[in-house]
Amino acid sequence: MVHPHQTPYVTPHILHKNYAQAFDNEFHSNLIGRDLEYFSQAGFDMDRIQLKRNAPVAQLYEDAIRNEGAIISSSGALINFSGKKTGRSPKDKRIVYEETSKDDIWWGSVNIKMDEHTFEINRERAIDYLNTRDNVYVFDGFAGWDPKYRIKVRVICARAYHALFMNNMLIRPTEEELASFGEPDFIIYNAGQFPANRFTKGMSSTTSVEINFKRMEMVILGTEYAGEMKKGVFSVMHYLQPVKFGQLSLHSSANVGMEKGDVTLFFGLSGTGKTTLSADPNRLLIGDDEHVWSDTGVFNIEGGCYAKCINLSSEKEPEIFNAIRFGSILENVVYNPLSRVPDYDDVGITENTRCAYPIEYIPNAKIPCMVDRQPSNIIMLTCDAFGVLPPVSKLTPEQASYHFLAGYTSKTPGTEDGVLEPIPTFSTCYSAPFIVLHPGRYAEMLAERMSKHNVSCWLINTGWTGGKFGTGKRCPLKYTRRIVDAVHSGELLNSEYETFGGFGLQIPTAVEGVPREVLNPRLAWADKEAFEREVRKLAGMFQKAFKLYESDVQESVRLAGPRVD
Repeated sequence: MVHPHQTPYVTPHILHKNYAQAFDNEFHSNLIGRDLEYFSQAGFDMDRIQLKRNAPVAQLYEDAIRNEGAIISSSGALINFSGKKTGRSPKDKRIVYEETSKDDIWWGSVNIKMDEHTFEINRERAIDYLNTRDNVYVFDGFAGWDPKYRIKVRVICARAYHALFMNNMLIRPTEEELASFGEPDFIIYNAGQFPANRFTKGMSSTTSVEINFKRMEMVILGTEYAGEMKKGVFSVMHYLQPVKFGQLSLHSSANVGMEKGDVTLFFGLSGTGKTTLSADPNRLLIGDDEHVWSDTGVFNIEGGCYAKCINLSSEKEPEIFNAIRFGSILENVVYNPLSRVPDYDDVGITENTRCAYPIEYIPNAKIPCMVDRQPSNIIMLTCDAFGVLPPVSKLTPEQASYHFLAGYTSKTPGTEDGVLEPIPTFSTCYSAPFIVLHPGRYAEMLAERMSKHNVSCWLINTGWTGGKFGTGKRCPLKYTRRIVDAVHSGELLNSEYETFGGFGLQIPTAVEGVPREVLNPRLAWADKEAFEREVRKLAGMFQKAFKLYESDVQESVRLAGPRVD
């Protein structure tokens, strides 16, 4: 195993010193006058620091290798490391409590309050740190493919790795767009190598990730994990789209049929199959993670994908595997020091190994990543380790609202230390860590749009059948894919249905290519009494989790959940 500080060999920067570096300095200091004035006003010492704006990928590779211990993998991707933090720090995330947004934010454990004075202290600390760096990288890009609703984002950071990451994850501007970029709508100051002061009011650790909606700025201290920037942009869009634009932002993947042009949105938490099922050879990928359902259609927020790499193989996920090439970033991935071949099975650094690559690297991506057509289907994915939920159910509008607010899946034994039996996870709107407004607001907008455009909604369980985890088995992917195909072909709309007791779900009596006992979990269990116990147990968990939203939803939605008799 190779750790970042054990990089076997770093190519010395000798030949290029005489000409390439000199040209780089001249090229990147040539910023437009208004931009230079902006940096000066923000507190940057323009006589000292060297700004590199939208630097080419090759130069970011050179800087990351020279200054950060990065290496080039055998396939041409850049392997870089985020240091101590290898995942997001949700407990250190703060939203500034200020008059323009305080009445819209859903305050609590997800959105923790920070006062404006503390934000100014941390902002100045971040800029002071960036002023001590020899190289400061600036990336200007867009969030949102639809020009009507997009925002201009500026990232200011001190690591080439972070600049390349956001080059991949934001929508990259053309030369003309960059020349006329002007003032950004949102700015990220990433001083992640420098800690927050623990004694500053409201700080719980040396890590601080904070967003100020009045200033439209984000400050990062004490974490070099690049995913914080990606989710910071999503949090801003999750606020701006409903509040300022009246559009619905969603944590979902989306694809569109090549023949009929029908659009499907996939909701689902980690491990439910959202990325796998939206990658379909007969459909074009709009995006794999963050979208906006607008008045005119659906568009992707991002310009790239941030895929998990654990146990990745060309056989299981060829599109992702083949996207790992020049321009991509492998994050915290262990590699063979002799061959530079990544070892995707090695979790020595973290289980949360990732790859960030431009969406154009996916062969069947739809570019531009937007469609001027309303969705036909919504698929809500869950991985039920209790073996109770059917592999597919057709939801009523009220049930769709209920399950969207509940956001259920389950952690399975072996995924984390101490997990000995399945643990239910309820992540509201399938995006609890990134939610900004009250969940009911997103659910209401979803219900309105589904009703207006007559969208069908399906709950698909990719989890266990014939018994819970340990006795049953995971629903084979070939059956789940057949079900998704039946959704897209319209076959399921014409099926006969029966009611699945306890949860009140409508399940098809037949789907070609899927055994009858798989479609109805009750038939798949040999021990019927054990099955009924698990149904009551899971139904009780749903009811307990939903109490948080009961007072804010209509009675018809509250009654659409499971019943415990």
